Formats: sequence, structure tokens, C-alpha cells
Amino acid sequence: MELFYMMVFGSLGAVVAALELSKSNKDRINTSTVFNSFKNNYLLVYSLMMAGDWLQGPYVYYLYTTYGFRKGEIGQLFIAGFGSSMLFGTIVGSLADKQGRKRACVTYCITYILSCVTKHSSEYKVLMLGRVLGGIATSLLFSAFESWLVAEHNKRGFEQQWLSITFSKAIFLGNGLVAIVAGLLGNLLVDTFSLGPVAPFDAASCFLAIGMFIILTTWTENFGDPSESKDLLTQFKGAAVAIASGNPYPSVGGCSLYCKKKKKKKECACCIAKTIPCFFVFVFFMPDEKIALLGAIQSLFEGSMYTFVFLWTPALSPNHEEIPHGFIFATFMLASMLGSSVASRLLARGTTKVEAYMQVVFVISSASLLLPIVTKFLVEPSKVKGGSISFAGCIQLLGFCAFEACVGIFWPSVMKMRSQYIPEEARSTIMNFFRIPLNIFVCIVLYKVDAFHITVMFGMCSIFLAVACVLQRRLMVIVDKMTKIDVYQMKDPETEPLAM
Repeated sequence: MELFYMMVFGSLGAVVAALELSKSNKDRINTSTVFNSFKNNYLLVYSLMMAGDWLQGPYVYYLYTTYGFRKGEIGQLFIAGFGSSMLFGTIVGSLADKQGRKRACVTYCITYILSCVTKHSSEYKVLMLGRVLGGIATSLLFSAFESWLVAEHNKRGFEQQWLSITFSKAIFLGNGLVAIVAGLLGNLLVDTFSLGPVAPFDAASCFLAIGMFIILTTWTENFGDPSESKDLLTQFKGAAVAIASGNPYPSVGGCSLYCKKKKKKKECACCIAKTIPCFFVFVFFMPDEKIALLGAIQSLFEGSMYTFVFLWTPALSPNHEEIPHGFIFATFMLASMLGSSVASRLLARGTTKVEAYMQVVFVISSASLLLPIVTKFLVEPSKVKGGSISFAGCIQLLGFCAFEACVGIFWPSVMKMRSQYIPEEARSTIMNFFRIPLNIFVCIVLYKVDAFHITVMFGMCSIFLAVACVLQRRLMVIVDKMTKIDVYQMKDPETEPLAM
């Protein structure tokens, strides 16, 4: 079966190479030299940040086992990480809108380096502190950098379509090529050079330090809402109102917005937030479905994705078959690169809307995670302990590669939608709000991982992805309706708001 792994990896590599080499002018967007310099700087920093993250992933669990901790204790450490991301990470990430996105990115580097340093200790409390710091860093990684990029891109006056180039390249490199290289480097440090399971964490600290130096010397600062009169609680309320009512913070002058529907002024989210508690926001205001749907879609997909991370190993080796974990991980990352390459073509051409093709992506991802259930009933299970991967495992591996390709399409596409629908003034805050249900779900899965059969878990993930498809369909309908209204208003001047 070793030939099977090589065939899958080689086939994916050939397809990725063919897609990249066969790009025509329709698949490329003409950009300026200034933008290319800006884009390459961000991609370098993002790749270094992701290298620092990917180097740690494969060795966290292994490191804890070498320190003699039991499965239950290790599970508590992982829960602490996701719980920290939900609680402290949301607060720290939201400060980026007020204190500056560049500062938040530097904070990510410092926090993650400190988390890596704690791995040198075998004390449970020190490792727990490291997981808390790692959870905070994770929230910053998935909010501060994207928020800085979008704000800086718009501040420099680059075309909006060019943003999709940076997104797709960031996923192709950071979540694909860098992940593969980081896995190989970690294996080289631990197995070839026998430097021990802490070595990848030390290497991650070096990459993070280099990235932090580049940020400090080349990046400029940008903010969401730098108002000194707005405290953190008010900022949270304002973000909640933006999600619930669709009234973003005013970006210029005054504190009232024009309501086209009622032909009168209306209070902005900033003013409303000062008087209404967050808890009552969703009761008193009609929700802005675009932002709410986008948050639900992201939570459903990422929740399924993180659950898949815990499930793929036992799914492929139910009878303790010997499988090359590192090589399979590299294969998954190559499939993700394939997806990001496809996404870059779709985003460049613009003939198919993101809201439209993402429905197909969710259908494929839902079907791919149903394969463990299908093979259980249609393929006779192997009764031999150990050995190589079974026939059912081979089928599942192909399905999992399809899912990873969908992950590669998902990231740049959802980044594109977030740049369109999330108000700039509260971007980091709202993006961290989206991660709250995700972290709650993952914590529950980790806590109850032994309570459900693996096929039940895959079935649940498949249902979540199907629901995400339905929500994506609803989002497309809303966007199409708003587009038609905007076109109508352009044709009929009387529908335009009066001069303020």
C-alpha cells in the first residue's frame, strides 16, 4: 500500500503544478509594482507566522506524552487552549481595533514565543500557562493579520479585486507549502538530528522572532475605531449591534446615519451601544443577515474542520494499522494547495460569485465526510490487527483529500466575503466573536470525545456542512436582492438620500 500513498501524493502534485503553470491571462489580474511589493511583504510575514504555528502542531500531543501525562490530562491542556482563545483571545483580539492591528500582530509573536518557551518545562501548571498563551495567540493569528491587511490595502488605494490575490496566495503558501516544509523540518529536527520533541518549538520561536522584526521595521499602524472615549465594553456592544442591526460604526463625521427605507436619520451602532446591553441587542434589532450568516457559516465549517483533525487518524487506522502520519499530513496540505489554486482562478475571473460556488464546496465537503459512514456499511471491515491501510481506509483517504481541497477553497473565499461584509471599524472584534461558538464546540468535542462513536462524529460534521450550504444559499439570495436594489436606486434618483 506504500505505492498508494505515493500515487495519491504524486497525482495531487501533478494537478497543482498543472493548474499553476497553465494559468492564462484570464486567470491573472494585472497589478502595479507598488502593490506587488506590498503583497510580497505581507506574504513573507504571513508565511513566517504560519511556519511558527505549523512547526508546533504535530508535536504538542507527543511532547505531553513524553512528559508522562495521561490522556485525560492532555485533553484538559487542549481544552484550556481553546477556552483561552474563546475568553481571553476575544478580548485581546478586539483590542486590535482600538490599540492598533500592527501592535496586535507583534503581541501575537511575543505571546506565541512565550508559549513555546513553556514547553521546556515538564510542570503541569507551566504547560497550562503555555496553552493559555497559545490560545490567545491563535485568536490574534486569525484576526489581527487579516484586519491589518484589509485596512492597509484600502488605505493605500489599491483596487478591491487585488485583495483576493493576496488572500489566495497567503493560503497557497501559508496553509500549503509552508505546512509541508514545516512538517519536514520538524521531522528532521526530531528524528534525524535527535534534538528531542522541544526542538520544533524552538525553531518556531526563531521564525516568529524574524517575522516580528519585519513587522516592526516595515509595517505601518492602522486602527479600527481609535476613539479614546470608547472603552472595551462599549466596543463589544458596538460590534454586537453591527452584527445584529447592520449599522456599522460611522467612519466620518457625526453620529447619525441615513435610513433609505424610512427616509430619515437613524442612530449609529456607536450611540446605540452606549445605552443598550449586548444581551438585548438581538431582541431589539432586526439582524443584518449577511454578517450573522457569514459568522454561522464560518463557525460550522471551522468546527467541522477542527473535529476532522481529531478524527482522521482513528478513521484511517481503526485496527491500529501502520500509516505514515507525516506523509498523509503532507498529502492533505498538498490537497489544500490544490483548493487554493482553484480558488485563485475563481476569484480572478469573477464570472462566478463567491456566494454561488461556495455552495458547491459545502456540498462536496459534506459528502466527503460521509465516506467513513458509507464504507462502514458497504465495505467489509478488516479483522486483522496492524498491517497496512485497509481498502476502506484508502477510499476514506481519497475523500479526506477532497475535504482538504475544499478547505483550501474555503479560506481565501471566506476572507473575501469578510472583507466585503464586516465593517472595518470593528473587524477584529467581530471576527473574534465568530470564533466563540467554534471554540465552545471544539471544547465540547474534546471533553466528550469518548462518548460518541467515530461515525456519529463524522455524521454530525457532515450535517453541519450541509447546514452551512443552506445558509450560504440564503446569503447569496440576500446579496443578489441588495444588488438589484442598488441598481434600481441608481436608475431612480428619487430613491437616493437627500444631502445631509
